Amino acid sequence: MTHYLIYCKGDILLTEEGNVPFGIEPPIRLQPWNHVTTISSRGEEYEIARIDSPYTGGNGYRMFGLRSTYNILNSEDYAMAGKGAELAYWDYNTRHCGVCGSPMKWNSPISKRCVQCNKEIWPSPSTAIIVRITRDDKILLVRANSFRGDFYGLVAGFVETGENLEQCVRREVMEETGLEISNIQYFDSQAWPYPYGLMIGFTAEYAKGEIRLQKLELCQGAWFTRDNLPNIPDKASIARRLIDDWIRKG
Repeated sequence: MTHYLIYCKGDILLTEEGNVPFGIEPPIRLQPWNHVTTISSRGEEYEIARIDSPYTGGNGYRMFGLRSTYNILNSEDYAMAGKGAELAYWDYNTRHCGVCGSPMKWNSPISKRCVQCNKEIWPSPSTAIIVRITRDDKILLVRANSFRGDFYGLVAGFVETGENLEQCVRREVMEETGLEISNIQYFDSQAWPYPYGLMIGFTAEYAKGEIRLQKLELCQGAWFTRDNLPNIPDKASIARRLIDDWIRKG
């Protein structure tokens, strides 16, 4: 049996019970232009497609927000749903060659080749860092202007060309908060398919400086103790794992 990962923007098609559809045929009708790519994992086959508008036809299926499936799918299916979403996003955004402008065609489950100049490309997720900064018994939490909820998270940002991860951590912290940090340590990493990234988590300690928020990025930021925390990110994020780890160590 084949599993089907079918997406529309930030949503994924699941059964009404919240499972990845599987069977001999796709659960819904796909159009000729809805390209399907196939990948395998753990001996199972997954077909990935992106549809033009959300499915509303019922028949035991409906769309779910991809991020909400962290609380619905088991960990293996959630990981595959994320990988499929990233491949579908990459497929949509690499339809033409960046060298000559000709159409790109799939060459393997994870690569494309230009039909004219033979340029071959592979997915290259955007790499970002996220860092937990502590000062004595306090943690620095910030609210980004892009946050949709009222929660506070951690300083994060994208790695720039020509810098290593630790340099990126120092630069982002200085740019966004005006603080200098020390003792940067790797914590963990996480695929982040919203829409197409890799989050690399670090811990660090406050060295010196006063908080001066970069207003283009952040609207609030402060030091918090364990018994005075604001709303924090959900458990789907590495930010929450970093914060929970600090809470446990208290």
